[in-house]
Amino acid sequence: MPIEGIDYGKCISCHKCYQICPMDVFRLIEGEVYIAYREDCARCFLCERVCPTQAIKVNALPVLPVPNPFEEARLNEK
Repeated sequence: MPIEGIDYGKCISCHKCYQICPMDVFRLIEGEVYIAYREDCARCFLCERVCPTQAIKVNALPVLPVPNPFEEARLNEK
């Protein structure tokens, strides 16, 4: 899961994450930011970096394993 969540205990509703997200992951509802499209998160970490209170957590691990071309070549040699 790319974006893990918002800690609303730390969030000061500055809306910086909502404004900076290039993938339109967040929605603003009655003055509060919510994660609406978690699956669209591209892990650019802009929301996490711009948050003044570190209320947003983005998972750095890839959703899909990154292929290792050297491993495939080694398996083909056997």
